[in-house]
Amino acid sequence: MVVVEGSAAWRLRGVILPDDEPGEIYVDGDRITFTPVPGAETVVDGGYLVPGLVDAHCHPGTAEIGEPLDLALLRTHGEQLRAAGISAVRVPGSAGRLPSWFGGDPELPRVWGAGLAVAAEEGFFPGWGRRLPADRIPAAAAEESRASGGWCKLIVDWMTEDGGYAATMSPQVVAAATRAVREAGGRVAAHTQHADGGTAAVAAGVDSVEHGMHLPVHLLETMAAQGTALVPTAVTFAQLAPVMDDPEVPVGMRRWFGEGWRGHPDLVRAAYEAGVTVLAGTDLPPGHLTGEIRWLAEAGLPGAAAVGAASWTARSWLGLPGIEEGAPADVIAVDADPRRHPNVLDHPSRVIIRGRLVR
Repeated sequence: MVVVEGSAAWRLRGVILPDDEPGEIYVDGDRITFTPVPGAETVVDGGYLVPGLVDAHCHPGTAEIGEPLDLALLRTHGEQLRAAGISAVRVPGSAGRLPSWFGGDPELPRVWGAGLAVAAEEGFFPGWGRRLPADRIPAAAAEESRASGGWCKLIVDWMTEDGGYAATMSPQVVAAATRAVREAGGRVAAHTQHADGGTAAVAAGVDSVEHGMHLPVHLLETMAAQGTALVPTAVTFAQLAPVMDDPEVPVGMRRWFGEGWRGHPDLVRAAYEAGVTVLAGTDLPPGHLTGEIRWLAEAGLPGAAAVGAASWTARSWLGLPGIEEGAPADVIAVDADPRRHPNVLDHPSRVIIRGRLVR
């Protein structure tokens, strides 16, 4: 990996996505401009220019469920993400509150964090998040949003003691927690993989549904109307599928996972067709974003929507411009059209993040 200081100016020529127009841009520090910069070095001359990629759901700094936040691994994951062209990440809950340098370091991706996940008692992995009685959840949710990058993650459903899966927060608690976060100026990501939990989350008007297995299809129009995004994290489920099919897994859990996973492609395609913003995320471990893009395309999203879920659509949803005048200088270059050939995103010819030439 080659890293060059961002003080240099770069010139890039190619087809600019998503507008699909040939053009020429300049990177001057951490800024994109269409005005020629004297002395700029041409680093891309042809191919396609893609706004920096976004992993909208990942948990850097942790290798395995239940482990504490590892600061050395956090930096390593950040460097790996950046090398892959991922310019921004949303971390919807982590094993510990993220340090200020993660997201502030110009050598690492931009970060939107959510503090510690907020869950009901016995409603999350032991040792992770804040597992609380119902009457303490709204205040804790607001506290975590204030202590992070403005987000709070609510775990609204979870595994049950009898080997099943069910809602763990009442609709009233989910609504109260969402209101508390909004009053604190934050946004809410809801982990839900059950019809009742998904119904409560959408009724509360959360900003994003994470995972979304078993989400009732009739909720999709409401999600689209109120701007609730869906982050399917399918690559994680694909990795879990062989494990969850083991006869040692309780029958109820196997049925819940199998039905949800088999229905996930149809659900995600229906969400897109209903106008829901669909975003790409990798969960744990991070680093399979291009695989998620391919899965979205295989599920039936048009190529532009699948790539956009990890690029221009995700950036817009987070408030990050794409390739436009004055935008942050996050660009990757590929040799072919990624909307038709998503595999080219595995090996970008150039990566510029925060105005620095990474590759």
